[in-house]
Amino acid sequence: MRILITGGAGFIGSAVTRRLIEQTGDEVCVLDKLTYAGNLDSLAPVAANPRFSFVRTDICDHKAVERVFLEFAPDAVMHLAAESHVDRSIDGPAAFIETNVVGTFTMLEAALTHWRGLSAEKARSFRFHHISTDEVFGALGPEGRFREDTPYAPNSPYSASKAGSDHLVRAWRETYGLPTITTNCSNNYGPYHFPEKLIPLTILNALEGRQLPVYGRGENVRDWLFVDDHAAALILVIRKGVVGETYNVGGCSERRNIDVVTAICDTLDEVAPRAAGSHRELITFVTDRPGHDHRYAIDCSKIQRELGWRAQETFDSGLRKTVRWYIDNPAWWGAIRSGNYRGERLGKIA
Repeated sequence: MRILITGGAGFIGSAVTRRLIEQTGDEVCVLDKLTYAGNLDSLAPVAANPRFSFVRTDICDHKAVERVFLEFAPDAVMHLAAESHVDRSIDGPAAFIETNVVGTFTMLEAALTHWRGLSAEKARSFRFHHISTDEVFGALGPEGRFREDTPYAPNSPYSASKAGSDHLVRAWRETYGLPTITTNCSNNYGPYHFPEKLIPLTILNALEGRQLPVYGRGENVRDWLFVDDHAAALILVIRKGVVGETYNVGGCSERRNIDVVTAICDTLDEVAPRAAGSHRELITFVTDRPGHDHRYAIDCSKIQRELGWRAQETFDSGLRKTVRWYIDNPAWWGAIRSGNYRGERLGKIA
């Protein structure tokens, strides 16, 4: 297959790209604007492969996107490009509306034009795979899990923008017949993760002896999914997923935020101990994020039942791999920490 991946220099997109180039015979074209979270170093392991190509452009640039479709002629699109951090969406929601809503519209329009110009055989096999988040469903109480038919109830500018993009994808299928598939995933973690999210930020702050901020009392619960397991699920969906269907992808690994942070501390105490005591001593509780959803949990039985996907990593095994990767790869994250992002708190309302 010839697969066009938007946001392929980001965390999840680069994992998908590396897996496709290293484990399949597919040709991959990555389209990425290279905003703060896009990093070509994340694609370095496959950059020299002749089946890999890269185009730097904005998914909101209609003419540039059309040109990529014309020149690369993809058999499938995996649309991962998005602004993705809740705290940043609180500080600056406009970028999230522009990229996640307008950018998705631009991609759908270009894909529709491309699809309509394909031969009957090529058109039947073409897929537009939209990758979204469980945050579109809002918050859960202490029981239950998000299913594919859970009503949307987004609570942050980020999740509202992703919900809008999900609805656009559905509308382009229902109205124009574009063969689309959507996946909604739980919280990802793993190597190459930009250090503004909880797990990489905690690892790096701990390695540098900084305080480890935890929102509220750390009681908020997330379902954690190792990024390589997610990449495997996405590739399976693009090959075997049914047009018009939505698949939830989760790690079945619910953890309170405070338990995630203490697990990181305990792992670091074992593999990179502090001279001054346990890393747990660095934990500090801070004012909670505005509108912080209490709990997310994914019911991923549909993708397990219908496509045969299973997460290979437990939370403990995935976390250990993640901690070790950050210890072993200071060159990757050192450039980020010394540049435009130093781990400061985002998403506060004055």
